[in-house]
Amino acid sequence: MTINYRLFFELQCEPFAADIPLEKILVTDSLSAVKQRIHYAISTGAVAIVTGEIGSGKSTALRYVSESLHPSEHLCLYVTATSGSILELYRQIVAALGIDNRGISRALMLKTIRQQVTELTCAKKLRVLLMIDEASLLRMEVFAELHTLLQFEKDAKPFLPLVMAGQNNLLDSLAYRPALPLASRVVARSLLEGVNRQQMKEYIDHHLAIAGVTRNLFEDAAVTAIHQGAGGLFRKANHLARGALIVAAKQKSLSITAEHVRLASTELF
Repeated sequence: MTINYRLFFELQCEPFAADIPLEKILVTDSLSAVKQRIHYAISTGAVAIVTGEIGSGKSTALRYVSESLHPSEHLCLYVTATSGSILELYRQIVAALGIDNRGISRALMLKTIRQQVTELTCAKKLRVLLMIDEASLLRMEVFAELHTLLQFEKDAKPFLPLVMAGQNNLLDSLAYRPALPLASRVVARSLLEGVNRQQMKEYIDHHLAIAGVTRNLFEDAAVTAIHQGAGGLFRKANHLARGALIVAAKQKSLSITAEHVRLASTELF
């Protein structure tokens, strides 16, 4: 089915994919704002927060920022949060540092992380950045302890800036008293919201251009249907647009209508 619709519309690659190269990511005002705030957190050694609904582009924003950092100057430690203990988070960070964590205790893991970050910062002159995606999954006990990981030389050296991304309840978690020591380090917050219809059209056109499409495939009503059906969120818009292409190809229609989008929506949650 995938091959048929790509052949029918003469697409050079899978459209509306999430793994597009850095240079082909559509740089919106929101994305630029996220980058600016994260760079500010890096420069001050503090904490930045990125929140938004599911599918609003948080992980894409993290990838855009992390991959744009020059590797000779920065080392980004990217981990995906779980609902596990602080020990599980330490294991992920140690693994991201390329260290074998088998048989290492919790206290030794914390010491190892600090030593490695200090060496990378002072000896190798790298700015280390910790990114935690899906941070809204973290337990309260993890929020309560995480700030200690950021303390170097009696909290005098900002060696490990932190970026946390998650759903909007991440902010609620940080408002609880156990998390206040971590929340006090936050210097920048970004909220990714659903885009308007014009921005959605630009997004659709951009992804079609990546796939090698030189003409307008989606009728105006179809763009409106995608925007409304996705609530302005990119991930669901990707699914709706790709599904509409598949439906249109099966019907041998060279343009995508609102009805094609409606039929595609019946397959999604």
